[in-house]
Amino acid sequence: MYLVTVLGNLLIILVVFSDSHLHTPMYFFLSNLSFADICFTSTMVPKMIMDIQRNSRVISYVGCLTQMSLFLMFACMDDMLLSVMAYDRFVAICHPLHYPVIMNPRHCGFLIVLSFLFSILDCQLHNLTVLQFMYFKDVLISNFFCEPAQLLNLVCSDNFFSNIFKYIAGVLFGFFPVSVIFLSYYKIIYSVLRIPSPGGKFKAFSTCGSHLSAVCLFYGTSSGVYFGSAISQSPRNCLIASIIYTLVTPMLNPFIYSLRNKNIKRSLSRFHSRKLKS
Repeated sequence: MYLVTVLGNLLIILVVFSDSHLHTPMYFFLSNLSFADICFTSTMVPKMIMDIQRNSRVISYVGCLTQMSLFLMFACMDDMLLSVMAYDRFVAICHPLHYPVIMNPRHCGFLIVLSFLFSILDCQLHNLTVLQFMYFKDVLISNFFCEPAQLLNLVCSDNFFSNIFKYIAGVLFGFFPVSVIFLSYYKIIYSVLRIPSPGGKFKAFSTCGSHLSAVCLFYGTSSGVYFGSAISQSPRNCLIASIIYTLVTPMLNPFIYSLRNKNIKRSLSRFHSRKLKS
């Protein structure tokens, strides 16, 4: 699964950068999402593979905090990029004549930098909270990596404080991106329903299908783990949801975007033809 995730996302990045037909904001954001997915999965899967081979699940205190920091940074980056891609589809469908002006290269670069800075802020906020508490050792985390919500439960003796922090962080770093996605798709649906021809409606909705699939997979499982730990104490349910959004979703993203996207499929065919000729 890890190899499929890395190779699939690397192929998306390679195809986007090698084909001039895909040098558009939509595919620029998609290539950044693929890069974030590779980094996101790489923060935990190599360590898990080593644990399986050595039959040991021990991780150091520093290693645990490092893993949590990198995980949060790239998870939030995924989060923000999905919101940026929703905004891109909104501009493309609702303001097509102004699309080249609004989504110019400088603006696209600014959105990527803003997403990265927002991710760093999320990471540092969790780090500062965890580091306020005393050093801990010989504790059991009911997951295959240092999951932030479970780590907060361990370092916070007061579950009320832990839950309050989770909800505040969830509102800051989850509600805002989700609001952008919902507002963008509300505007998109409103605009598409005004298109008179059924073919035009289908074409407009088809460009959003891949993105919506990725959003539902990522947000449904990740929010279930993060907020569910404050409500449910079932480690098994949290573990299953963690596997879906940390392993399954990044692996499926290349298939979702390539199999449902004609431009990507044409570019893959051209890329394959060039390789055969060379």
